[in-house]
Amino acid sequence: MRKTLGWLLSLVVLIGTMGAAGSTAQAATAAEPAAAADIKDQILGIPGMSLIEEKPYPGYRFFVLNYEQPVDHRQPWKGTFKQRLTLLHKDVSRPSVFFTSGYNVNTNPRRSEPTTIIDGNQVSMEYRFFTPSRPDAANWAHLDIWQAASDQHRIFTALKKIYKKNWLATGGSKGGMTATYYERFYPRDMDGVVAYVAPNDVVDKEDSAYDRFFAKVGTKECRDRLNAVQREALVRREPLEARYAAAAAENGWTFTTVGSLDKAYEAVVLDYVWAFWQYSLLADCASVPAAATASDQEIWDSIDGISGFSAYTDQGLETYTPYYYQAGTQLGSPDIKQPHLGNLSRYGYQPPRNFVPRDIPMTFQPGAMADIDKWVRDNAHQMLFVYGQNDPWGAEPFRIGYGARDSHVMIAPGANHGANVAKLLDGEKALATAKILQWAGVAPAAALADAGRAAPLAAPDAELDRRDLEREPQLRP
Repeated sequence: MRKTLGWLLSLVVLIGTMGAAGSTAQAATAAEPAAAADIKDQILGIPGMSLIEEKPYPGYRFFVLNYEQPVDHRQPWKGTFKQRLTLLHKDVSRPSVFFTSGYNVNTNPRRSEPTTIIDGNQVSMEYRFFTPSRPDAANWAHLDIWQAASDQHRIFTALKKIYKKNWLATGGSKGGMTATYYERFYPRDMDGVVAYVAPNDVVDKEDSAYDRFFAKVGTKECRDRLNAVQREALVRREPLEARYAAAAAENGWTFTTVGSLDKAYEAVVLDYVWAFWQYSLLADCASVPAAATASDQEIWDSIDGISGFSAYTDQGLETYTPYYYQAGTQLGSPDIKQPHLGNLSRYGYQPPRNFVPRDIPMTFQPGAMADIDKWVRDNAHQMLFVYGQNDPWGAEPFRIGYGARDSHVMIAPGANHGANVAKLLDGEKALATAKILQWAGVAPAAALADAGRAAPLAAPDAELDRRDLEREPQLRP
C-alpha cells in the first residue's frame, strides 16, 4: 500500500510540473504531509488507553496511563481490568524498551540501563494483580506467567503502531524473569532481551545449588560472622520477640497470614544471611556486630536493618501476595539448610503457602519452569542474562544451549542483586553494550566494527537513571 501511494504521489507531482507555474505550486502544496498529531493524542487514540497524569521531565514526555486488559486472555469476553503503565517518550524515531519489575510500576520518571544505552523510549508495565492493576473479585487462577506475557503482548501490539523502530524487553530480578517468559511465549515481538539477575528454579524441590553458594560466597570470616548473628537471634528468641511484640503494638502489625508472631520472627531471622548477600557487598561485613559481645539492641538492629521485621506481618505481606502466590504455583522458591542453626529453628524455610491468605487456593505446577528453561536453552535468540557473583538468586541461573543464537550469560564480579552491564568486566561490558545497541538497530559504525568502542548513547542523568531499591522479602527475587 505504501509503495502504491508513493507511486501515485510521484505521478501527481510529475503531472504538476507539466502545467502552469500556479498549478505546480498547488500540486506541491497538496503533496505536503499533514502535521503529526501530538504524541499524547496518538497514545490516547489507542482503544482502551486512558490518561492518569502527565509529569514533566526535561527532554521527555512522561505519561502515567491505564490500559484495559482482558482478565483472561483465553476468554477476553469474560471481563476486563485496568492495568497501569507508564511511558517515557523521547521520540518515535528512536527504539523502545519494554520494562517491567514484575511488581508495581514506579509512577516517577525512570530510565532502565538499556534505555540509557540506546537513548530510547521506555514503556513500563505494572504486573497483573498488583494493586491497583487487579480485577474486581479476583480469580487468582488468572495470575500466571502466560497471562502476564499476554498483557505485554497486547500493550506492545498497540504501541508498535506508533513506535515502529526496534524494541527490547528488560527487567531485573522478577522483572528479568518476566522479560524471559514474555520472549518464550511471544518470541516474534522483541528484537532483543536484557534480563538482569533472573532466577531460574527449574526443579522446585532441588535447591542444593543455594547451599553450595552459601558455603563459598565471600570469605569464611564474613560467613562465620553472619551465621553467628543469625544463630544468636534464635538463642535470644524470648527477649527479642518481646521487642517484636512491642514494635507490632506500636505499628499496628498483625500476623494472621503467617500464623503467629513466632513464625514471623523466625522467618525474618532465617532471611538474614540471604538478604545480606542480596543487598550488601563483602566490604559491608565490617558493619555486622560480633554476636558473642553484641547487646540485644545490636542484634535487633542488625536483623531489622538487613531482613526487616515488618516483612512477614500482614501489612508487609499484603502488597506482595501476587508474588508469593506465583512462587507457590509456578515460579518455585528456595529452601536452604542452614546447618549452623542446629535445632534452634522451629519451622525451617517456610513455603510460599504460609505467606498467602488461606482463602486463596494454590496448586503448584512443576512443569512451568521446566518448560521455560528448556525453551531458553534451545531457542534463545538475542538474549543477554546478567548476574552478580555474590547474589544468592544467581545460584540457579538461566543457561543457554547449542540451539541458542547470539545470546550470552555474563557475571559481574563481586556484585550483588544490583548487578548490571556497567559492573561487568571491561571486555564483557563492551560486548554487552555493543549487542544492546545492535539489537536496537542504533549501533554506530564504530561499535559495529569494534565492540570496544561501544558506549551508551544517552547522557547520564542522576535522577532519571536512579534505581529505587526497596527492601524485598527473602522469597521475593
